[in-house]
Amino acid sequence: MRLAEFAELVGLALACSVPVVLLGAVVIRFARSWSLAVSMVVLVLIPTLATFTGVLGASGFMATLRFERIVVVLVIVSIVTIPAAVMLARYQARRTVWEQEIRESEQAAEQSRRQLVAFVSHDLRTPLAGIRAVAEAIADGVLSNDEVSKHAKHIEHETVRLSEMVDDLFEMSKINAGAVQPAYDKVALDEVVDDVMAAHRIAAERAGVVLRTELPERPVRVIGSDRALVRVLSNLVANAIAHTPEGGTVALAVGADDRGAWARVDDTGVGIDEADLARVFDVAYRGSNGRVPRDDASLPSGSGLGLAIAAGLVAAHHGSLAAYNRDTGARFEVRLPLAGEE
Repeated sequence: MRLAEFAELVGLALACSVPVVLLGAVVIRFARSWSLAVSMVVLVLIPTLATFTGVLGASGFMATLRFERIVVVLVIVSIVTIPAAVMLARYQARRTVWEQEIRESEQAAEQSRRQLVAFVSHDLRTPLAGIRAVAEAIADGVLSNDEVSKHAKHIEHETVRLSEMVDDLFEMSKINAGAVQPAYDKVALDEVVDDVMAAHRIAAERAGVVLRTELPERPVRVIGSDRALVRVLSNLVANAIAHTPEGGTVALAVGADDRGAWARVDDTGVGIDEADLARVFDVAYRGSNGRVPRDDASLPSGSGLGLAIAAGLVAAHHGSLAAYNRDTGARFEVRLPLAGEE
């Protein structure tokens, strides 16, 4: 082939294929609302059509035997590559969604971790400072024997409080890491209530709060961990006692309906600020209305993680936890799937 013929062939091929490529680029540029699958099909068709028009131009727009063979090959290539492009586009779309969800999950976990670290550094500092001051006073010998005994009791209370906070932080870290896997045992909620009442009866008496239960005639059974469910209801009852004034009542009731099993903790306290209802299960939530003042300093003030831990454990049981205001006080309601009858 002479150079002039080759140059003419190249010129015809480019003159026919380049406009197709440019038109395809314009279509892609202005078709942002298309799905990824359609975009991938267009991307496959552009080089195929550009090749077809280029060959047509190079053949002098004549349907020769060679041209017909090339067209057949291009059609076969299109039949094979277009479905492949659609499947690849769908896979890429799912992968993009997965990656976005992973990034959002990581960002939420990092934000939660920062909030938790900030909360811990603030809340641990106060009892540690008190313990250090009292220990230094005892070591310096500036306290009488009676004062030493009194302050030693204070140190004991603060260390118990710190220990409970560390336990809560450990539980919260497991929840944030998705490492909570409750046992799949059949649990009777009335037995859980008995354990919760035994754990909080003395604290309620010291706070001047009446603690009562409402149980159905037949046991209500769910699938999960009795230890975790005791922790959930204990946290809710402790929170209710802390927000109920002396002479008030905290009621723990369980039952079942067509939506599954439920457990409710009602109190006659100050209720929840409407602005705080959406945040009651956040880490370190304490509310803007404050706790009810207590004369007994030995009553636990809580770590600020109790409701967040309860919500995390309920979610691990495929249930839900909600908070409402009543005419007097607040209600926390746990919803859990009922265990199947054997």
